[in-house]
Amino acid sequence: MMMKAAQFKAGGPDGLYIGEVPVPTPLEKEVLIKVVASAINRADTLQRKGLYPPPPGSSDILGLEAVGIVHQLGTGCTRWNVGDPVMALLPGGGNAEYVTAHEDLLMKIPDSINFTAAAAIPEVWLTAFQLLHTIGKVTKGERVLIHGGGSGVGTALTQLVKLAGGIPIVTAGSLQKLEKAKSLGAVAGFNYKTEKFSDGVLAATSGKGVDIILDCVGGSFYEQNIEVIAMEGRWVIYGLMGGGSINGDILSKLLRKRITITGTTLRTRSIEYKRELISNFTRVAMPHFESGYLQVVIDTIFPLDKLSEAHAMMESNTNNGKIIIQINSNNKDEL
Repeated sequence: MMMKAAQFKAGGPDGLYIGEVPVPTPLEKEVLIKVVASAINRADTLQRKGLYPPPPGSSDILGLEAVGIVHQLGTGCTRWNVGDPVMALLPGGGNAEYVTAHEDLLMKIPDSINFTAAAAIPEVWLTAFQLLHTIGKVTKGERVLIHGGGSGVGTALTQLVKLAGGIPIVTAGSLQKLEKAKSLGAVAGFNYKTEKFSDGVLAATSGKGVDIILDCVGGSFYEQNIEVIAMEGRWVIYGLMGGGSINGDILSKLLRKRITITGTTLRTRSIEYKRELISNFTRVAMPHFESGYLQVVIDTIFPLDKLSEAHAMMESNTNNGKIIIQINSNNKDEL
């Protein structure tokens, strides 16, 4: 069997194309999913540029998440049945008509949302949950600064901070993104393009600063981050959109405030780590999708053959929420 899948020549979005490749065969403890929808993430754009290769042994097809129907079971699978609707966290391969996934890295799609909306959950919400809880260890009442507040991860983080009883504050690059963040629960938001966000954050916290910074920017925000982080604050870096180089008196400022800095990614983590993350997320957060307290935020839905346009949108930083890739019909009767 052959399938359509995202292929690319390293470089810009115009190097993306849809090719025909063999349908993967599920290995032990894996399932084969007929994909309804997938999505794109910043990691996909980096892989396309040749800067972020997939983990060894993983598919080189783009796509870190997928939703669809279980089509076939590999040997030893006990948790799922053929025909089950599922969401999958992937190391790659999601931008295709079929993908294999380890059975422990699947989640049930909430009854209240359809396949397309569910495609906005796996990578983004698990990343956000990991940043806030597994690494950031947020507690009730803590102030949390979220950079990239209009991104998929940013819109998820704002809601998760609120759910945890924290106080979310965001930065973003447009008034529209800031207004959306406030509608999701942010108590304050600042446009990093037009103002010094550190002044706003300190004013909003009565000079106390923030207990946690969740940072997808890196170098270009370093000095302002140092200004706003509170004593013994936790600074979690998960992206370097603003570069990885920092100049100046770095260590003494970290030392004086007793700051803990942690860098993290999710894609290359072990199956065991991801299994525990999914278990915790399912227990703590998933019921709130059913109730409507948590909501997926989707900016645009592209068909698979418009993948290059989706990448161009992400790299322009104009999206407010998730960019979804529709691959098959949402109608269960057609799957």
